[in-house]
Amino acid sequence: MDEAELLRRSDGPVTHSQLVDDLAALGLGSGDVVMFHTRLSAIGYVAGGPRTVVEALRTVVGERGTLMVTCGWNDALPYDFTEWPEPWQRAVRAEHPAYEPESAEPDHANGRLPDALRRTPGAVRSRHPDASCAALGAVARELTADHPWDHPHGPGSPLAKLVDVGGRVLMLGAPLETLTLLHHAEALATAPGKKFVTYEQPLIEGGLRVWRRFVDIDSSLGAFDYAAVVDEGRDPFDAIAGDLLAAGLGSTGTVGAARSHLLDARTVVDFGVDWIESKLGDASK
Repeated sequence: MDEAELLRRSDGPVTHSQLVDDLAALGLGSGDVVMFHTRLSAIGYVAGGPRTVVEALRTVVGERGTLMVTCGWNDALPYDFTEWPEPWQRAVRAEHPAYEPESAEPDHANGRLPDALRRTPGAVRSRHPDASCAALGAVARELTADHPWDHPHGPGSPLAKLVDVGGRVLMLGAPLETLTLLHHAEALATAPGKKFVTYEQPLIEGGLRVWRRFVDIDSSLGAFDYAAVVDEGRDPFDAIAGDLLAAGLGSTGTVGAARSHLLDARTVVDFGVDWIESKLGDASK
């Protein structure tokens, strides 16, 4: 999208001070711990780009607050690479670079803001190559420490810790389908037909490049088959989050030109677990 279109969308440049005012009006405040998802183009022409957005969020939450984003790893191998022909597998096992939290490029599908945050001085990033999160602020290390190798969206994960500390989620012009915290709800839900994946990635342990095997819910194709309860072509997370907002569980407003939502993390997870179990059936009953 060109600059002229972005400027028309936001009726002129969106500045740091405007973002601060709009975020405060949405309900974000000092001391908040917030995981944010952003579609930068939805905001309009942001003077200074991703850095301005990060700094505006830091201004609003203040020194006592913390920002968190989902990163992943843009160069992670696909889950099914172990099904490739043997010569191909040998090639990647011999030379594919290892995941290193300090330098690995976040998944491009998550937009430009995760990279902007993780590059900010003082930011820290969790150790998991496929599900890493970056954070900056008062409880950043607490959120990202000891990310579980297996079931990295479940208990002990940065997502679980966000809930534990009373965190919030900001959808800053981002589609509801990008609400990563719902993967934590999937990890906790006990509905039948839950799908898991086992995969391998290279990382650094003790200064050496090693291959580690991981187990997780299928966060790529979906932890459950939602076809019977979600309209064809609609993302399940869009359906769950849409129902949550329709129930009045969150605040909605405009930041720049972007329709945005501020949600309580525990409410998102509790609602998500109940939605999944009630519509797909609770396997524990």
